[in-house]
Amino acid sequence: MIEEFDTDVEEFEDLNTKDGRYFLALTRIALGWIFLWAFLDKAFGLGFTTPKDSSWINGGNPIYGYLNYGTSGPLQDSFQTFSGNIFCQWLFMLGLLGIGLSLFFGIGTKIAAYSAFILLGLMYFSSPPFIAEGSHNPLVDDHVVYAFLALYIGLSNQRHSLSLYNFWSKQPIVHKYPSLR
Repeated sequence: MIEEFDTDVEEFEDLNTKDGRYFLALTRIALGWIFLWAFLDKAFGLGFTTPKDSSWINGGNPIYGYLNYGTSGPLQDSFQTFSGNIFCQWLFMLGLLGIGLSLFFGIGTKIAAYSAFILLGLMYFSSPPFIAEGSHNPLVDDHVVYAFLALYIGLSNQRHSLSLYNFWSKQPIVHKYPSLR
Protein backbone atom coordinates (compact mmCIF):
# COMPACT_ATOMS: atom_id res chain seq x y z
CA MET A 1 0.00 0.00 0.00
CA ILE A 2 1.31 3.42 -0.92
CA GLU A 3 0.94 6.12 1.69
CA GLU A 4 0.30 9.71 0.77
CA PHE A 5 2.40 12.29 2.51
CA ASP A 6 1.03 15.62 3.66
CA THR A 7 3.43 18.42 2.94
CA ASP A 8 3.37 22.15 3.45
CA VAL A 9 4.96 22.68 0.05
CA GLU A 10 2.60 24.09 -2.54
CA GLU A 11 2.87 22.42 -5.92
CA PHE A 12 2.68 24.20 -9.24
CA GLU A 13 -0.73 23.27 -10.55
CA ASP A 14 0.10 24.90 -13.85
CA LEU A 15 2.16 27.75 -15.21
CA ASN A 16 -0.82 30.11 -15.25
CA THR A 17 -0.37 30.76 -11.56
CA LYS A 18 1.80 33.64 -10.40
CA ASP A 19 4.39 31.18 -9.06
CA GLY A 20 4.34 29.25 -12.33
CA ARG A 21 4.89 32.37 -14.40
CA TYR A 22 7.84 33.39 -12.23
CA PHE A 23 9.28 29.88 -12.41
CA LEU A 24 9.09 29.96 -16.21
CA ALA A 25 10.55 33.48 -16.30
CA LEU A 26 13.50 32.50 -14.10
CA THR A 27 14.08 29.40 -16.22
CA ARG A 28 14.04 31.56 -19.38
CA ILE A 29 16.46 34.06 -17.83
CA ALA A 30 18.83 31.31 -16.65
CA LEU A 31 18.84 29.65 -20.07
CA GLY A 32 19.40 33.02 -21.71
CA TRP A 33 22.34 33.68 -19.40
CA ILE A 34 23.94 30.36 -20.39
CA PHE A 35 23.94 31.46 -24.05
CA LEU A 36 24.91 35.05 -23.27
CA TRP A 37 27.79 33.93 -21.05
CA ALA A 38 29.09 31.57 -23.74
CA PHE A 39 29.09 34.50 -26.18
CA LEU A 40 30.84 36.87 -23.74
CA ASP A 41 33.52 34.34 -22.77
CA LYS A 42 34.28 33.37 -26.38
CA ALA A 43 34.20 36.97 -27.61
CA PHE A 44 36.30 38.56 -24.88
CA GLY A 45 38.24 35.68 -23.35
CA LEU A 46 37.07 36.12 -19.78
CA GLY A 47 39.33 33.26 -18.70
CA PHE A 48 36.76 30.60 -17.94
CA THR A 49 36.75 28.37 -21.01
CA THR A 50 38.43 30.86 -23.34
CA PRO A 51 41.79 32.44 -22.51
CA LYS A 52 42.04 36.17 -23.34
CA ASP A 53 44.64 35.60 -26.08
CA SER A 54 42.31 33.09 -27.81
CA SER A 55 39.24 35.34 -27.70
CA TRP A 56 37.34 36.30 -30.80
CA ILE A 57 38.30 40.00 -30.51
CA ASN A 58 41.96 38.96 -30.35
CA GLY A 59 41.70 36.97 -33.59
CA GLY A 60 40.74 33.61 -32.10
CA ASN A 61 38.32 31.23 -33.77
CA PRO A 62 35.38 30.62 -31.40
CA ILE A 63 34.40 27.28 -32.96
CA TYR A 64 37.79 25.78 -33.84
CA GLY A 65 38.62 24.09 -30.54
CA TYR A 66 35.25 22.48 -30.02
CA LEU A 67 34.77 21.34 -33.60
CA ASN A 68 38.29 19.93 -33.94
CA TYR A 69 38.79 18.43 -30.49
CA GLY A 70 35.34 18.13 -28.90
CA THR A 71 33.41 16.32 -31.59
CA SER A 72 33.02 12.57 -31.90
CA GLY A 73 30.87 9.97 -33.56
CA PRO A 74 29.71 9.38 -37.11
CA LEU A 75 29.23 13.10 -37.86
CA GLN A 76 32.62 14.18 -36.51
CA ASP A 77 34.23 14.73 -39.91
CA SER A 78 31.21 16.69 -41.15
CA PHE A 79 31.29 19.04 -38.17
CA GLN A 80 35.06 19.47 -38.37
CA THR A 81 34.83 20.78 -41.94
CA PHE A 82 33.08 23.89 -40.58
CA SER A 83 35.80 24.82 -38.08
CA GLY A 84 37.69 27.22 -40.34
CA ASN A 85 34.65 28.73 -42.04
CA ILE A 86 34.32 32.43 -41.16
CA PHE A 87 30.60 32.40 -41.98
CA CYS A 88 30.07 29.60 -39.43
CA GLN A 89 32.04 31.52 -36.81
CA TRP A 90 29.85 34.60 -37.27
CA LEU A 91 26.66 32.53 -37.41
CA PHE A 92 27.56 30.70 -34.19
CA MET A 93 28.55 33.85 -32.30
CA LEU A 94 25.55 35.87 -33.47
CA GLY A 95 23.36 32.88 -32.60
CA LEU A 96 24.74 32.76 -29.05
CA LEU A 97 24.30 36.52 -28.66
CA GLY A 98 20.82 36.65 -30.18
CA ILE A 99 19.49 33.65 -28.29
CA GLY A 100 21.07 34.87 -25.06
CA LEU A 101 19.74 38.43 -25.26
CA SER A 102 16.28 37.35 -26.43
CA LEU A 103 15.76 34.77 -23.71
CA PHE A 104 17.38 36.90 -21.01
CA PHE A 105 15.22 39.94 -21.73
CA GLY A 106 12.10 38.05 -22.83
CA ILE A 107 11.84 39.54 -26.31
CA GLY A 108 11.55 37.47 -29.46
CA THR A 109 11.41 34.39 -27.27
CA LYS A 110 9.73 32.05 -29.75
CA ILE A 111 12.39 32.48 -32.43
CA ALA A 112 15.15 32.43 -29.81
CA ALA A 113 13.79 29.31 -28.13
CA TYR A 114 13.41 27.40 -31.39
CA SER A 115 16.88 28.53 -32.48
CA ALA A 116 18.29 27.36 -29.15
CA PHE A 117 16.59 23.99 -29.64
CA ILE A 118 18.24 23.61 -33.06
CA LEU A 119 21.68 24.79 -31.89
CA LEU A 120 21.61 22.50 -28.86
CA GLY A 121 20.50 19.62 -31.07
CA LEU A 122 23.47 20.23 -33.37
CA MET A 123 25.81 20.33 -30.37
CA TYR A 124 24.32 17.08 -29.06
CA PHE A 125 24.81 15.28 -32.36
CA SER A 126 28.32 16.68 -32.79
CA SER A 127 29.36 14.72 -29.72
CA PRO A 128 26.64 12.23 -28.78
CA PRO A 129 26.97 10.96 -25.22
CA PHE A 130 26.53 7.34 -26.31
CA ILE A 131 29.84 7.70 -28.19
CA ALA A 132 31.66 10.48 -26.34
CA GLU A 133 34.38 9.38 -23.99
CA GLY A 134 33.78 10.26 -20.34
CA SER A 135 30.03 10.76 -20.71
CA HIS A 136 28.02 10.45 -17.50
CA ASN A 137 24.85 9.24 -19.20
CA PRO A 138 24.63 7.29 -22.46
CA LEU A 139 21.56 9.14 -23.82
CA VAL A 140 20.81 12.39 -22.04
CA ASP A 141 23.27 15.19 -21.44
CA ASP A 142 22.90 18.89 -20.62
CA HIS A 143 22.23 19.74 -24.27
CA VAL A 144 19.09 17.58 -24.23
CA VAL A 145 17.79 19.12 -21.00
CA TYR A 146 18.47 22.68 -22.20
CA ALA A 147 16.95 21.90 -25.62
CA PHE A 148 13.71 20.69 -24.07
CA LEU A 149 13.59 23.68 -21.73
CA ALA A 150 14.05 25.97 -24.74
CA LEU A 151 11.33 24.14 -26.64
CA TYR A 152 8.95 24.43 -23.69
CA ILE A 153 9.63 28.17 -23.45
CA GLY A 154 9.00 28.51 -27.18
CA LEU A 155 5.76 26.53 -27.07
CA SER A 156 4.35 28.29 -24.03
CA ASN A 157 2.11 31.19 -24.83
CA GLN A 158 3.09 33.05 -21.71
CA ARG A 159 3.60 36.77 -21.72
CA HIS A 160 6.76 36.41 -19.78
CA SER A 161 7.06 37.92 -16.36
CA LEU A 162 10.33 39.66 -15.57
CA SER A 163 10.81 40.67 -19.19
CA LEU A 164 10.63 43.52 -21.67
CA TYR A 165 7.75 41.76 -23.44
CA ASN A 166 5.22 44.58 -22.97
CA PHE A 167 7.62 47.16 -24.39
CA TRP A 168 8.72 44.83 -27.19
CA SER A 169 5.21 43.81 -28.26
CA LYS A 170 4.28 47.48 -28.86
CA GLN A 171 7.07 48.04 -31.39
CA PRO A 172 5.96 48.57 -35.02
CA ILE A 173 8.20 45.78 -36.34
CA VAL A 174 6.55 43.29 -33.96
CA HIS A 175 3.10 44.39 -35.13
CA LYS A 176 4.23 43.89 -38.70
CA TYR A 177 5.88 40.52 -37.97
CA PRO A 178 4.09 38.90 -35.01
CA SER A 179 6.47 35.94 -35.03
CA LEU A 180 9.04 38.28 -33.43
CA ARG A 181 7.11 38.19 -30.16
